[in-house]
Amino acid sequence: MKLLFGFVGRIYVVGREHTKRPGGLLLAANHISHFDPFVISGVVRRKIDWMAMAEFFPYPVLGQFLRAVDAFPAERDRADRVTIRSAIERLREGRIVGIFPEGGIRDGKDSILEGAPVRLGVAVLSHIAAVPVLPCVILGTDRLYNKKRWNPMRRTPIWIAFGEPILPDSAADKTAARTLIDQQFAASVRCLCDQLRNSFSLTDDDLPHPPGARMGE
Repeated sequence: MKLLFGFVGRIYVVGREHTKRPGGLLLAANHISHFDPFVISGVVRRKIDWMAMAEFFPYPVLGQFLRAVDAFPAERDRADRVTIRSAIERLREGRIVGIFPEGGIRDGKDSILEGAPVRLGVAVLSHIAAVPVLPCVILGTDRLYNKKRWNPMRRTPIWIAFGEPILPDSAADKTAARTLIDQQFAASVRCLCDQLRNSFSLTDDDLPHPPGARMGE
């Protein structure tokens, strides 16, 4: 996957050093396309156990592939006890668990990039497992839905930014600690998005759009 997306895309990464932190990490990213987990995994040297949508697992080939890369199922808008338990066990074992807390692919006002609320329990998992949240913002992968973007001569630009890990406050009470994580994560996502826009002179057209919303696509 790293070779494939490196061949058709030009990937720019900011804050890669934050991914090298040892021990358990809960990587939480915005979600703009089905290509996101593959691209993010390609730039993080540690293996990521992705929390993937449960409806993918019944398909024989796709389900086998997801299990082979240690992905585990989660409902689209909620995490049941089995999912939560699996995520916490992996985090406590010192692994990276990847999650898209928007609960699915989102763009525009439905995206956390524009202030939409986090739907899945980033703060809960981080607090219970006592591991940091690693904020991540990815831009550009939604363009890969256009088959013209797979031309290696064109190389679609993709931008990824990783923020400072957010540490859970073990001294605060449960509610306060989780609220603080949610607030810090939301602020970090907005900051990372602004950082990418400023660092690479991105325009509104470079931000996530609904399918077909771009001129000429």
